[in-house]
Amino acid sequence: MEALRPDLKTVPLAFKQVLYEAERPVRQVYFPHRGVVSLVTEMEDGSSIEVATVGPEGIVGLPVFLGDTTIAGRAFVQVPGEGARMETEAFRRALGRSPKLHQLLSRYTLALLNQLAQNSACNRSHSVEERLARWLLLTEDRVHEPTFPMTQEFMSQMLGVSRPTVSMTASILQKAGFITYVRGQITVTDRPGLEAASCECYRVIRKHFEHLVGSYG
Repeated sequence: MEALRPDLKTVPLAFKQVLYEAERPVRQVYFPHRGVVSLVTEMEDGSSIEVATVGPEGIVGLPVFLGDTTIAGRAFVQVPGEGARMETEAFRRALGRSPKLHQLLSRYTLALLNQLAQNSACNRSHSVEERLARWLLLTEDRVHEPTFPMTQEFMSQMLGVSRPTVSMTASILQKAGFITYVRGQITVTDRPGLEAASCECYRVIRKHFEHLVGSYG
């Protein structure tokens, strides 16, 4: 924090705010304090699929740490909140001053790669219901509240399925008493039940983050 603090600026993270566009220069990096940022890959047909999410455990703008100047996908705020923003050049200078910061971000990079690998396996092996339960649990961990905004559009991007499939799957979880879904707001009403409905990927992802960076959210 001593390396970063002089150049950090606290900023709101507004709903649907675009932080990065694909293949555009990354001029700032973000450290979310509250909320969730979605990293998506855009296809030639115009569709978008979420590949990862970032909350208070991480950084948005990791390619800068890895030596690049652009990001392959698109990043936007999925759940609003607040974060700290830093100019890219100031961030690079901070990396040079702090070996500890460099080490921590290296461990975070590994944790995020583990998440990407686990998500890939999960999307291939597990049901839509299990995957939705996993994603809702990870989101609640990041926002630290049982209620958060979530549209069917975002859920369909996350799962890579149609909105009718999302609606049906959310309805199953709601009828089981694990969540309520009203007017774009989801409330986790039975956390143990939702964990039981999830696949093992939730536990694996969280375990990796806790081991490598000390927390998940």
